[in-house]
Amino acid sequence: MSGRKGMLHYRVEVKQEAVRLVLEEQLTYAAVADKLNIRKSDRIKVWVRMYRQEGELSFHKPIGRPVKTESEEREVERLRMENALLKRFHTELRKVQLAQRNIGRSTTTRKNTP
Repeated sequence: MSGRKGMLHYRVEVKQEAVRLVLEEQLTYAAVADKLNIRKSDRIKVWVRMYRQEGELSFHKPIGRPVKTESEEREVERLRMENALLKRFHTELRKVQLAQRNIGRSTTTRKNTP
Protein backbone atom coordinates (compact mmCIF):
# COMPACT_ATOMS: atom_id res chain seq x y z
CA MET A 1 0.00 0.00 0.00
CA SER A 2 1.19 3.47 -0.79
CA GLY A 3 -0.31 6.87 -1.18
CA ARG A 4 -2.93 7.99 1.28
CA LYS A 5 -3.85 5.88 4.28
CA GLY A 6 -6.13 3.01 3.30
CA MET A 7 -5.48 3.42 -0.43
CA LEU A 8 -5.36 0.13 -2.36
CA HIS A 9 -3.58 -0.62 -5.60
CA TYR A 10 -5.35 -3.14 -7.78
CA ARG A 11 -3.55 -5.57 -10.06
CA VAL A 12 -3.65 -5.02 -13.80
CA GLU A 13 -5.74 -8.16 -14.26
CA VAL A 14 -8.44 -6.82 -11.93
CA LYS A 15 -8.57 -3.53 -13.82
CA GLN A 16 -8.79 -5.29 -17.17
CA GLU A 17 -11.58 -7.57 -15.94
CA ALA A 18 -13.52 -4.62 -14.54
CA VAL A 19 -13.30 -2.75 -17.84
CA ARG A 20 -14.30 -5.88 -19.77
CA LEU A 21 -17.35 -6.43 -17.58
CA VAL A 22 -18.49 -2.84 -18.07
CA LEU A 23 -17.89 -2.64 -21.82
CA GLU A 24 -18.71 -6.17 -22.99
CA GLU A 25 -21.27 -7.44 -20.49
CA GLN A 26 -22.85 -4.02 -19.90
CA LEU A 27 -22.75 -4.36 -16.10
CA THR A 28 -23.07 -1.25 -13.97
CA TYR A 29 -20.09 0.17 -12.13
CA ALA A 30 -21.64 -0.78 -8.78
CA ALA A 31 -22.28 -4.37 -9.91
CA VAL A 32 -18.70 -4.76 -11.12
CA ALA A 33 -17.39 -3.28 -7.87
CA ASP A 34 -19.43 -5.79 -5.85
CA LYS A 35 -18.40 -8.70 -8.06
CA LEU A 36 -14.65 -7.92 -7.94
CA ASN A 37 -14.57 -6.62 -4.34
CA ILE A 38 -13.53 -3.11 -5.34
CA ARG A 39 -14.21 -0.52 -2.64
CA LYS A 40 -15.51 2.34 -4.80
CA SER A 41 -17.27 2.15 -8.14
CA ASP A 42 -15.82 5.55 -9.07
CA ARG A 43 -12.46 3.83 -9.42
CA ILE A 44 -13.91 1.68 -12.21
CA LYS A 45 -15.20 4.78 -14.00
CA VAL A 46 -11.65 6.13 -14.07
CA TRP A 47 -10.29 2.83 -15.43
CA VAL A 48 -12.91 2.76 -18.21
CA ARG A 49 -12.18 6.37 -19.14
CA MET A 50 -8.44 5.67 -19.24
CA TYR A 51 -9.02 2.56 -21.35
CA ARG A 52 -11.15 4.47 -23.85
CA GLN A 53 -8.55 7.24 -24.17
CA GLU A 54 -5.31 5.24 -24.21
CA GLY A 55 -6.25 1.62 -24.73
CA GLU A 56 -4.48 -1.32 -23.11
CA LEU A 57 -1.36 0.74 -22.37
CA SER A 58 -3.22 2.80 -19.78
CA PHE A 59 -2.92 -0.09 -17.30
CA HIS A 60 0.84 -0.41 -17.66
CA LYS A 61 1.90 3.19 -17.07
CA PRO A 62 4.11 3.84 -14.05
CA ILE A 63 2.34 5.57 -11.20
CA GLY A 64 3.81 8.56 -9.38
CA ARG A 65 6.88 10.68 -9.84
CA PRO A 66 9.78 8.99 -11.65
CA VAL A 67 12.82 8.21 -9.55
CA LYS A 68 15.87 10.30 -10.33
CA THR A 69 19.00 8.22 -10.68
CA GLU A 70 22.51 9.58 -10.56
CA SER A 71 25.50 7.49 -11.50
CA GLU A 72 28.04 6.96 -8.75
CA GLU A 73 30.76 8.75 -10.71
CA ARG A 74 28.60 11.85 -11.18
CA GLU A 75 27.62 11.80 -7.52
CA VAL A 76 31.27 11.54 -6.40
CA GLU A 77 32.24 14.40 -8.71
CA ARG A 78 29.36 16.53 -7.40
CA LEU A 79 30.34 15.83 -3.80
CA ARG A 80 33.99 16.71 -4.50
CA MET A 81 32.94 20.03 -5.99
CA GLU A 82 30.70 20.67 -3.00
CA ASN A 83 33.54 19.88 -0.57
CA ALA A 84 35.94 22.21 -2.40
CA LEU A 85 33.38 25.02 -2.31
CA LEU A 86 32.76 24.48 1.42
CA LYS A 87 36.51 24.49 2.15
CA ARG A 88 36.92 27.81 0.32
CA PHE A 89 33.94 29.27 2.14
CA HIS A 90 35.31 28.08 5.48
CA THR A 91 38.74 29.67 4.92
CA GLU A 92 37.14 32.98 3.88
CA LEU A 93 34.87 32.91 6.90
CA ARG A 94 37.81 32.18 9.19
CA LYS A 95 39.75 35.14 7.77
CA VAL A 96 36.81 37.45 8.40
CA GLN A 97 36.40 36.20 11.95
CA LEU A 98 40.10 36.67 12.72
CA ALA A 99 40.05 40.17 11.24
CA GLN A 100 37.04 41.11 13.34
CA ARG A 101 38.79 40.03 16.54
CA ASN A 102 42.05 41.78 15.54
CA ILE A 103 44.03 38.66 16.27
CA GLY A 104 47.71 39.00 15.53
CA ARG A 105 47.70 42.77 15.91
CA SER A 106 48.74 44.66 18.94
CA THR A 107 45.96 46.73 20.43
CA THR A 108 48.34 48.91 22.40
CA THR A 109 50.49 51.49 20.72
CA ARG A 110 54.05 52.14 21.74
CA LYS A 111 55.14 55.59 22.56
CA ASN A 112 58.42 56.62 21.19
CA THR A 113 60.23 57.82 24.27
CA PRO A 114 63.94 58.63 24.07
